[in-house]
Amino acid sequence: MTKRGKKGSLSPEDRELWGKVAKTLTPLDPDRVRVLEDELERSKKDKPRTAVKSPQTATAIKAPAPEKKTPDLLPLHQLETRYRRKIVRGVRAIDARIDLHGLTQYQAHDRLRGFLYQAQARSHKVVLVITGKGGGPGHAYMDERGILRRMVPQWLAMPDMRSVVLGYEEAHASHGGAGALYVRIRKRR
Repeated sequence: MTKRGKKGSLSPEDRELWGKVAKTLTPLDPDRVRVLEDELERSKKDKPRTAVKSPQTATAIKAPAPEKKTPDLLPLHQLETRYRRKIVRGVRAIDARIDLHGLTQYQAHDRLRGFLYQAQARSHKVVLVITGKGGGPGHAYMDERGILRRMVPQWLAMPDMRSVVLGYEEAHASHGGAGALYVRIRKRR
């Protein structure tokens, strides 16, 4: 719709729309209908219809630029079956562990990043990240349960962590099961 000229007058688009609505009604005064129809026809002839441009505003939502895939984003892998068996049986030791219980998302994210970078610097191969299963007392809402359990895999898959993390998967029940992850550390380049 365009702006109105005088107070109470309709724009040509509004008149056309009102004309369509008015044709569906039974008029009380037939003479008034003819006058309105004539006025509508004149306004159509006087002004050819043009596309209305939307005003540019500071709050206009812009589509995000398409992400460019960088070649250094390597896919995340699960642990090899033999390697995982060795860890579960205790033949292969877990190099380090971090427990994120009781931390906020912000604190847990910072500690996890620092821990993983240190693990890579120390040439660790596998670390255990304990998130907990969630759902302890005080969590009244379903969406609050296990937030770290849901977020840690997302953090591990982020582009800035790909240079550190080779892959991850849920830990064996002896190491925490669904409340923990084995994280395979990438060799330092």
